[in-house]
Amino acid sequence: MTDDTTEVRWLVLVIRLPAEPTRHRVAVWRELRKIGALSLGQGIWAVPDVPAFADGTRRAVELTERAEGQAVTLTASGRSAEDATRFEAMFTAARSEDWSEFLADCDKFEQEIAKEIRTAKFTLAELEEEEQSLERLRRWHRDLTARDVFGAPEAPRAAERLARCAGDCEDYAERVFAALHRTEGEGT
Repeated sequence: MTDDTTEVRWLVLVIRLPAEPTRHRVAVWRELRKIGALSLGQGIWAVPDVPAFADGTRRAVELTERAEGQAVTLTASGRSAEDATRFEAMFTAARSEDWSEFLADCDKFEQEIAKEIRTAKFTLAELEEEEQSLERLRRWHRDLTARDVFGAPEAPRAAERLARCAGDCEDYAERVFAALHRTEGEGT
């Protein structure tokens, strides 16, 4: 998403929270992890300065202030081209980890569908459960895509796998409906 003529700008959040109660630290940490912020050290986080991160950083600052902590948001860029490249690589490596986790969940989804077909568990309840799992994968893919600003190498494969999961779910749905509409005298 960047080229040699575009300088990537970053938001760096410096957050200080009271030690107790710990629920405030956990809430801020969860919000920053949820948006894909890169942890640079204790209380220091960074995200590319693009609209996809605006709401999450705003929520993290609000949570910090509600907890009577302090939040400072700075705009930064690499001091040299090497610094900028290194920072972008760190952020992309974090996205690669996210995509790897997503791909592992796609594996689990496909294995679950295969198991249901193998055991001929063709029920509406099971179909609804699998459709909910597929919808969760779709939401997760959408969220990861939004924060994968620089295009991690795993992203195209993840899109292909999501499409394959959707196809597997559609095939399973057809099998469920065929089983439900089979007449008494028909074989299995």
